[in-house]
Amino acid sequence: MDYISLQIPVADAEQGEILTAELADYPFESFETEGSTLKAYIPGDRLADCKSEVDALLERYGVSGRYIAIETQNWNALWERNYPATDVEGRLRIRAPFHEAAPAGELEVVVMPKMSFGTGHHATTWLMSRAVLDLGVSGRRGLDMGSGTGVLSIVAVKCGATHVDAVDIDDWADANCRENIAANGVSDRITPMLGDVRCIAGRHYDFILANINRNILLADMPSYAAALNAGGDLVMSGFLEADVPSIVAAAGELGMTLVERAERNGWMMVHVRKAN
Repeated sequence: MDYISLQIPVADAEQGEILTAELADYPFESFETEGSTLKAYIPGDRLADCKSEVDALLERYGVSGRYIAIETQNWNALWERNYPATDVEGRLRIRAPFHEAAPAGELEVVVMPKMSFGTGHHATTWLMSRAVLDLGVSGRRGLDMGSGTGVLSIVAVKCGATHVDAVDIDDWADANCRENIAANGVSDRITPMLGDVRCIAGRHYDFILANINRNILLADMPSYAAALNAGGDLVMSGFLEADVPSIVAAAGELGMTLVERAERNGWMMVHVRKAN
């Protein structure tokens, strides 16, 4: 899948946060700030549907943006050249095969990211990984929506989950997930599924992990609630602090109450639980 990077010069961090919140209403999948430039990434085939509205939004804020096509690339060389292993509080190491192994007693997940999301470096993956460590998944069945590399599914089964369905709409992510679960020796406990939320119709889970973005989370939350067993946990990330009230409110309307929220580098994690 090819992506478009919308690059916007911003005056300060506050303006960057405001624009990020506004652009999150459109099909942008991730954001990053590099110096004084906000970069927003959207699938190339989704831009035409909203470009005129996005341009009007930028004009309203008195800023201009450049659209730059980013061809699909194999991330292996970039990963090896630029990224160290990721440590989660000394309890979990997420690394590539060429990194040094974790010390004895530390949980380890080996991923080769290629072109899918979930290396542990992004704040949302770090937040979700830590949440899984604390969730108490042992003996429980789970779902990983927007699974990317499969890293959260792998962490979950290594923490004792009996089985996890790993769903992603991107065929590259699906292939990478299959490779990573095999490399970690957990293929018997993780089922990769290529598709969207329709894949889980009629299925039931004790916990659901969803690291996607606000718009998809809000649209798909009724399906998560329907699939979640009584007393089950829904852990979400991929959104900013300004989005937390709408996320929590939507969960509340579906019979789920807030358990925990956490922040890292401006990104949020929200954990809600379905009533018994």
